[in-house]
Amino acid sequence: MYPGQPQSKFQRVWASLDEAVAAGRFPGVVAGVRQHGVSEFHASGTLALDSDRPMLESTPFRIASLSKPFSAVLTSFLLQDGILELDDPVSSWLPELAEPRVLLDPNGPLDQTAPAESAITVRQLLDGTLGAGVIFGSSPLSEAVQAAGIGAGTMPPNLSADEYLARFAELPLSYQPGSRWMYNTSADLLSILLARASGKTLAELLWQRITEPLGMLNTAFYARAEELPAQYIPGADGLQLVDPADGRFSRQPKFETLAGGLVSTVPDYLKFFGALADGHLLPEEYKRQMVSDQLTVAQRTSASPILGPSSSWGWQIGVNIAEAENSISAGSYGWTGGSGTSAVVDPGRDLIGVVFSQRAMAGPDDDFNYFWTPLASQ
Repeated sequence: MYPGQPQSKFQRVWASLDEAVAAGRFPGVVAGVRQHGVSEFHASGTLALDSDRPMLESTPFRIASLSKPFSAVLTSFLLQDGILELDDPVSSWLPELAEPRVLLDPNGPLDQTAPAESAITVRQLLDGTLGAGVIFGSSPLSEAVQAAGIGAGTMPPNLSADEYLARFAELPLSYQPGSRWMYNTSADLLSILLARASGKTLAELLWQRITEPLGMLNTAFYARAEELPAQYIPGADGLQLVDPADGRFSRQPKFETLAGGLVSTVPDYLKFFGALADGHLLPEEYKRQMVSDQLTVAQRTSASPILGPSSSWGWQIGVNIAEAENSISAGSYGWTGGSGTSAVVDPGRDLIGVVFSQRAMAGPDDDFNYFWTPLASQ
């Protein structure tokens, strides 16, 4: 704060971030809050454990799964343009998926399968119910996914989009299309679909339809090494480096994926969620479907531990169907990124919060309560 500047109404939130840095939770953190149309930002700490370069409001972060909502917005644009229809079979653009097979038992042998009872559709890629995704625990399919290099992880798959799809198509689905929700894979496949259906690279489509119109000039699939913070993961001996500033996210990726491949800044992401919340980004019919519960009770059967008891899934975004433990309201929507990022729109309080750090989540139950709990008490 500067002399004469009024104290922020979010001072307790910013103090909590400073305390988390001082306690060693992460080297640095940046957050932003918009309430009643007024935005405030706070940066604390440094870009790396061994650096004294400060975090800035403009610091770009690997946002991981906070990339996913962009895929839903871009798909909505192609629906609006008449290029896609919700119940179109995706095999029109992804012929590799024309004849999927499904395991008789999700944990069973890979050679015990049956033909899919229905086609995989655009809708199922949007709401995550195609029958494939993150598998918790060991099984023949989970081992095959990891061996193929197409599993979810700290880094996006190090394959081209076509190679990713070819490897995915060689493996069976866990469940019949439309029957169960599973996490992550749908966004990888949706990214490939968007590029093929639009005839553009995903970077071009993102720039033309979202980032350039909204002035999000620091959101892309990579950033300059001199601006990126180091990326860490918590371990038994403290934070361990998994991607240096000049690592994978400092150069053009092989696979432009909106499952987890973007770099962005807190001000940029606040613009994105602000435009979505204000109705300036999508027509109401698409926004409503994107940010409301799209799953049946049966489809949520396989959702734990990704979706908790108070949450469900819209179109590539989490939705709160009851008040969460950290007091985020029912009707809110947003998500987290495994790299240490979180963003939520709370319409009932006319509030948007965004927090980015470079400490990866230790697991699905890792929380961001150092930010959301003090923010909820404002």
